[in-house]
Amino acid sequence: MKVKVIPVLEDNYMYLVIEERTREAVAVDVAVPKRLLEIVGREGVSLTTVLTTHHHWDHARGNAELARLRPGLAVLGADERICALTRRLVHGEELRFGAIHARCLLTPGHTSGHMSYFLWEEECPDPPAVFSGDALSVAGCGLRLESTALQMYESLTQILGTLPPETKVFCGHEHTLGNLEFAQKVEPGNDHVRAKLSWAKKRDEDDMPTVPSTLSEELLYNPFLRVAEEPVRKFTGKAAPAEVLEALCKERASFQRAAEPLQPQARALLALQWGLLGTPQQK
Repeated sequence: MKVKVIPVLEDNYMYLVIEERTREAVAVDVAVPKRLLEIVGREGVSLTTVLTTHHHWDHARGNAELARLRPGLAVLGADERICALTRRLVHGEELRFGAIHARCLLTPGHTSGHMSYFLWEEECPDPPAVFSGDALSVAGCGLRLESTALQMYESLTQILGTLPPETKVFCGHEHTLGNLEFAQKVEPGNDHVRAKLSWAKKRDEDDMPTVPSTLSEELLYNPFLRVAEEPVRKFTGKAAPAEVLEALCKERASFQRAAEPLQPQARALLALQWGLLGTPQQK
């Protein structure tokens, strides 16, 4: 199983997953279809399926054009709001792409219909991978927009957090530096946070992606997976894990606003991307 990491837009990632024996390919979160098709052509693969993690503009906006350019393409996801969706998936459903297995994991939190995809290849020594969209990112997670704190806690700790520790985490955005700076505020004495932040700064200077991480690494420095740890509980002043998570989300939002104040136009654009504003209907 080969994974092509494709940076697009300001800080998004698309992915192309290739079954190297059959040359079948699956795309994850298509935002810029022509860029994707350039890489499909370069790799000489047959694109059959799009897996969309959630309906937001920056993860699904390319589906319709890609479906037009590739008739018969399957566009899959868990939310009916996903553009050009051909079939709605359910939690626990398994898909096959040659020797690659894909398990669909409903992970509400960022959105109510967010689906993560756990992929592995049979008879292959390579570690499995999870494509987590905005449910889980390197050292962080997406904003909680539509679900309860308890739902988000269960998604992070009981669904994603229980995957094999060697699982590679391919997330939807390059937010690693900001996430680690917040993690350092939460746990200033965490050596794993300090080391990862130093590494991420070097990657940023070299204009290189910080994905993938592994789940075992995330459990060492991602505060949103460490809500039961005493330093994280102390930082939030809460004890119950879901309450710790909710407090972390609020603190993270405040930290981000202070670090990167948005102009009104940027706030409006983000609201549009997150589906908080309506879009004009196409004729």
